[in-house]
Amino acid sequence: MKANALFIIKFVMFITCVSLIIIYQKTAGKHELGMMLIGLAGLLGLVYVYNRKYI
Repeated sequence: MKANALFIIKFVMFITCVSLIIIYQKTAGKHELGMMLIGLAGLLGLVYVYNRKYI
């Protein structure tokens, strides 16, 4: 049960971060750049969590 819940949370976070990057890359500005950086930080966090067991 715990593994399924973690998978769902990670999947939703992945979709949210990718959506932030895709949606806000269409326009230019400080706000859009900030939102894309938040999305990128989220993706890097997910990669860190995934690779943490191999370190």
